[in-house]
Amino acid sequence: MAGDPDILTDYVIPANGNPMNITGDFFTFTGFRKVFNTSSAPEPNSFTVTKATMAEFPALNGQSVSYATLVFPPSTVNPPHTHPRSAELLLVVDGALSVGFIDTTNKLYTQDLAAGDMFVFPKGMVHFQFNSGNQPAMALSAFGSAAPGVVPVPVTVFGTGIDDAVLAKSFKTDVPTILKLKANLTPPNKS
Repeated sequence: MAGDPDILTDYVIPANGNPMNITGDFFTFTGFRKVFNTSSAPEPNSFTVTKATMAEFPALNGQSVSYATLVFPPSTVNPPHTHPRSAELLLVVDGALSVGFIDTTNKLYTQDLAAGDMFVFPKGMVHFQFNSGNQPAMALSAFGSAAPGVVPVPVTVFGTGIDDAVLAKSFKTDVPTILKLKANLTPPNKS
């Protein structure tokens, strides 16, 4: 079963769009060019993700698919997060990554991946990817939804206004420790 509702047409025309004006451009996404054109762009110094979801690529509306490119400089991490509306199928295209997820029984599944390896993160499970090496790594992620969503665990827990006393009790620590954890986190994007 697809992650998105089935549509009754071949594709979804944008609101106020005229089907007679739809061309191949509508079905083309060029946002990954910057990721693959490494000769003109400086290497990032932190983990970066470039998404092709329905928000960036409207032709995906109703198609139950989306992609993301993940670029990992050495010693960077895609912090623990979930996708509430889709599984994630990750393909390492360059370098190596250590990956893992935690299931609902609190069991951790990990794997070290090399270029050409794939790993699936089941829908809704907390998971991560880590480049522990000294060379950059790149991966492509496919999703079974045009809008898989992302819930970043660190900023969702510590950056959204949950009372410090609640967090301290939940993590069996004190408020000063919670404040230290919150100090360097950026609140999640509301878009």
